[in-house]
Amino acid sequence: MKHATNATAASMNEMAPNVIGSEGLTSNSIVRTNGYVEGIAMDVHGHISEGSGENIFLVMDGTVITPPLSNSALPGITRHSVLTICRDLGIPVAEQVIPREMLYISEEVFFCGTAVEITPIRSVDRIKIGAGARGPVTKRIQDEFFALTGGVKPDRHHWLSPVNVPATAGAGVPVPARR
Repeated sequence: MKHATNATAASMNEMAPNVIGSEGLTSNSIVRTNGYVEGIAMDVHGHISEGSGENIFLVMDGTVITPPLSNSALPGITRHSVLTICRDLGIPVAEQVIPREMLYISEEVFFCGTAVEITPIRSVDRIKIGAGARGPVTKRIQDEFFALTGGVKPDRHHWLSPVNVPATAGAGVPVPARR
């Protein structure tokens, strides 16, 4: 995924973990009304938490930074995969509290999750991030992620579960096996 998306940081904080509410629906409608594709949520203290359905990562001085799970971040499987890939590639990683303004001065920002896989963010609150396109660190992580999950590289982490059923494409046409 070469193309980056745009996002906005929420003007409100997420509710505390012991509160039931519909903040996700509210923030998503605000996001779309204002012309953004995705929102970035804040924790109860006003620090970066996550997207509406994905984790968030920043790149600063070559280090990949993500909020700690204690900042109301989802302990996602793809988040774990990105952290593992970074370590495999020798990319420094930090889990730390992220104030909103760090989004604006980051070299790169990307989302990760089951649905979005790894999606670069070109702007936050209409402020261009880096070059306004996918950056080199995000590209390295994406390339490795898709090579591992697509079977191009060996599954050294045992993330994939083989399904020994012939797949079909469309109307019963067999799909060639990936190698």
